[in-house]
Amino acid sequence: MKTICLSLLILAGTIVGVRSEDYRKDINPALRYYQGFALSENTGRAGRDYLLTNEWRGVVLGQKFGDALGSYKHQFRLMRAAAHAKVPCDWGLDLTEGPDLLLGHLVQVKVAANVGRLRAMWELQNGKQDEALDDLLATYTLARNVSTDGTLISVLVQFASENIVLDAVAENFYQFTPETLKQLEEGIEAAPPRGTVAQAMNKGERTLGTWFVRVVQDAQKQHPGDEAGAMASIRVTMQNLFSSEGGGAQVDRILKAAGGTSDGLLKLVADVSPMYDRAAAIMALPPTEYAAQIGAYTNDVHNSTNPLISELFPALSNSRPKEFASLVKTAMVHAAVEYKLHGDAGFKSVMDPMGKGPFTMERFVFEGVDRGFQVKSSYAGQGWPVRMIFVEKAGTPFLVYGKHAGEAAPKPTVKE
Repeated sequence: MKTICLSLLILAGTIVGVRSEDYRKDINPALRYYQGFALSENTGRAGRDYLLTNEWRGVVLGQKFGDALGSYKHQFRLMRAAAHAKVPCDWGLDLTEGPDLLLGHLVQVKVAANVGRLRAMWELQNGKQDEALDDLLATYTLARNVSTDGTLISVLVQFASENIVLDAVAENFYQFTPETLKQLEEGIEAAPPRGTVAQAMNKGERTLGTWFVRVVQDAQKQHPGDEAGAMASIRVTMQNLFSSEGGGAQVDRILKAAGGTSDGLLKLVADVSPMYDRAAAIMALPPTEYAAQIGAYTNDVHNSTNPLISELFPALSNSRPKEFASLVKTAMVHAAVEYKLHGDAGFKSVMDPMGKGPFTMERFVFEGVDRGFQVKSSYAGQGWPVRMIFVEKAGTPFLVYGKHAGEAAPKPTVKE
């Protein structure tokens, strides 16, 4: 009976205070994440929408908000445990499935990142520095781990989820003690390696070609000596792949370029591989060299006579700039923390990864009040100079990052 009661207490989450060194570190983080995603479904759509579709900046968060966040406590307990793992994160995905591969967990990662930001807001409001620290670092670690499958979409979700955490740090900068900021900085530096766009070009993005070859070869085996039968089978598969509006025309263009034969299709697929090689090399270049080559590469993709390249190749012109901006943003947070801990000398010790020296900094005044400081980079690859504002004084909320940094944030949509 005692054993049963103990088990129920554990399942109910009433046993708290587990120290980080008590977590098992040999469990695949993805297993814990999947368990957490399943538990988060207990929140229900109404609770999730209440948290994620309302604007909470500038609101004194009430008990209803805290109760809604409480439904995620088991998920974040698992995320915290996953953050201490010493084994790689393996999502158990079979990339050979090609376009049939399901990546439903990516939506869950973005939801978790937004909930992590809200949990930190709630915890800081209630004076729980350690809890906010643990949730932010657990969320940041999840963001890094999501890219381990090697697909481009997962790498982009990684950037977006990291950004949510870093924005939360900047927005609440004044609420963190120096000790907590130091721990945040150390935790970010110790996070799993960031997945890169170049790695995705060398791994996940190539799997569509591998899948296509298998489809063609399977059709050839199923219809030996019957080219018409093989092509009919291939057409059905391709039409299922391009089921969106205009998909039939895409299939016709691909089959026409292949000369209407299965061997012709295999040749089209073989011609794609060098483009992936070239893309991987360009995506690994520093900003100046990247800018000099991406235009010609994009034109070659668009103008290719091979429709598998011109119509199906991933759009990359925005991916690498997002990666550059992510590198800059992470470094900006390091610079801001060093400034808080060690003054100007600390700030200047952190280099702008897209520049030739440290970032620049100036005070930020909003509605006539000095509210903090802004860190500026020399990078402007997304169409605007990158800057990030770190809030040092409470007041009317404003946007801390992006093209509209420094402008008023959306007004709260609820009253707690």
